Amino acid sequence: MADEALAKAGLHFDDLNAIRVLEPQISQETLELKEECHDFIEKMTEFKRIVAVFVDVINKVSEAVEKEKLKAIGSRNLLKSMEKQREAQQQQLLALLSEKKMQLERLRVQHEALQKQEAEQNDFIEQFILNK
Repeated sequence: MADEALAKAGLHFDDLNAIRVLEPQISQETLELKEECHDFIEKMTEFKRIVAVFVDVINKVSEAVEKEKLKAIGSRNLLKSMEKQREAQQQQLLALLSEKKMQLERLRVQHEALQKQEAEQNDFIEQFILNK
């Protein structure tokens, strides 16, 4: 009866016969909730640490990918530049070849003219010697 009167007043006895304001079941559930909250906070802290490590790894991989991307772009640009240089050099060599062919033709014509002139001079000398 005394327990009922105290219960109506909002007072309860726990397992150690200490007076409590909360019912023993609610007190027990509160303790369990407190422990679960503590476990949850520990798990969230661990999760936060894992996520931070993961983000750090992803950032490092991203930086490495970006470096490789820049190297690839640089290599591609260098290759294009070398290709353009080679084409320009090829054009220069073709122009030089054409120039040398023209020079060869000019010298060939000049050589033929000189041979013709030499032959005429030799004929003149022979005619001069024979007529003397």
